[in-house]
Amino acid sequence: MTNHSEAAGPLEPNEFVRPDAPVQPPGGPMPRPAGPVPHPGEQAPRSGDSLDEPVVTLRTPAELADALPYLLGFTPEESIVLIALHGERGRFGGRVRLGVPERAEDWPCVAEQLAQCLVGGCERRGARPEGVVAFLCQEPVGAETGQQVVERLRPLAQVLRTACGRLDVPVFEVVCISQGRFWTYCCPDTRCCPPEGIPLLRPGTSVLAAAATYMGVQPGATQGEMRGRLTPWETAAATDQERALDAASLELLPRMLREAAQLAAQEAAEEAAQDGDQGAGQYADQYADQCGDPGEICEEGESVAAETLDLARRIMARLDAAPPASGPLEADNRDDELIAHDEAAALIFGLQVPTTRDRAAEWMEGAEGPPALRLWRALSRRCVGAYAEYAAAPLALAGWVAWSLGDLAEGQEALAMALGADSRYAFALLLNRACNDDMDPEAIRRCLRRKREAHDGASPRPGRRRRSRPAPGVPQASGGPGRGPQSRRRLARRIARRSR
Repeated sequence: MTNHSEAAGPLEPNEFVRPDAPVQPPGGPMPRPAGPVPHPGEQAPRSGDSLDEPVVTLRTPAELADALPYLLGFTPEESIVLIALHGERGRFGGRVRLGVPERAEDWPCVAEQLAQCLVGGCERRGARPEGVVAFLCQEPVGAETGQQVVERLRPLAQVLRTACGRLDVPVFEVVCISQGRFWTYCCPDTRCCPPEGIPLLRPGTSVLAAAATYMGVQPGATQGEMRGRLTPWETAAATDQERALDAASLELLPRMLREAAQLAAQEAAEEAAQDGDQGAGQYADQYADQCGDPGEICEEGESVAAETLDLARRIMARLDAAPPASGPLEADNRDDELIAHDEAAALIFGLQVPTTRDRAAEWMEGAEGPPALRLWRALSRRCVGAYAEYAAAPLALAGWVAWSLGDLAEGQEALAMALGADSRYAFALLLNRACNDDMDPEAIRRCLRRKREAHDGASPRPGRRRRSRPAPGVPQASGGPGRGPQSRRRLARRIARRSR
């Protein structure tokens, strides 16, 4: 589940949280664990349970803490996690996650929104939860100890229980995880839950870990590791990359603006002609003349969009041909070495154009998907210094391709980072909502496939046909096309709409 991990204030209930989803991490099925049983005792499997899938019963807070990375697909950090329980056996269901707000005064509002989002999402899918398990994950700050973190977050645990209780959904357990240990807020017995906490189970030693390994499922990376693969450089190379971005802005931005103006003017003129607005159409012709004719782009060379897509394809082929690396860090370092600063800068600027970015989003599956994801990650790391906002495009593309390839956790984290770079970035907003609503990415893939087939088979756009104009000094008949402010304003509105 994804959101702004650093969010410090209340959010809209459905903005960055994900209600209700299958209990399996991205990449394949996982064992279907049962939650803590409210009434102790082993129960026989239901008639609908598959005998081929192992069923794991979790009874202790230690087992719950160990299960969290398998349930989410990654190891959460600085997070509030709520997981719904269904049926008499307490089967895990929907879950929501949100970053722990920095201000304690925001906790009641956030708790209310999380509870409503979880319960409301489950109800929309026809299964109101019978209970909730909550997790608070946070590391100490400065000289703070894990035990102090537990006490500091105790009021947050209480408002979570109260918020769920108002919806008639009890919270069976609240577990705090910090410094490799866990504490429970629901057990007052210091004999089983000592104040100093209990060490987490060693990775891979629990029954759930064994069942997951049997099913071919591995716990995902931590949030920090996923973000690290997408975070801009802070090394000495960042200075050289920023210089390359400065140079690319001087070269590409004038061309991009001129091309956008040419296309907007041409489309505005065509729209005005279809609407019978002769005044706006004539003024559009004059505006297009000032920008230059679209045909001049072909005479000077390829458009920035064509150059961007061609360069991206060549770099993807270069990445795909590189020898495999031993781990994620090594793989990212290898990819960084294969992309020059000026190449990265050209791609970053080219992807700022929505139509170019949408064309790049079509590399989402098959042999194109993995190298495309590696390229978008690498470009996200190159948006350094003053160009941090430019990361929204490559981050959104990385999120989309990761989700399309089956890695929902990385997809959601990348989309959340894209919204952190630009909170109004529509492409990321739409994809983030689709992820959080548990939408099947195949619906988006089908749409992009149709668009790819359409533009691959389309003929080149015809040049603009200029309107005939009267010779200089020849007066126009009264009632002819106007050239006053009203026509210019109509044209300006059309051009603005086309340029968005």
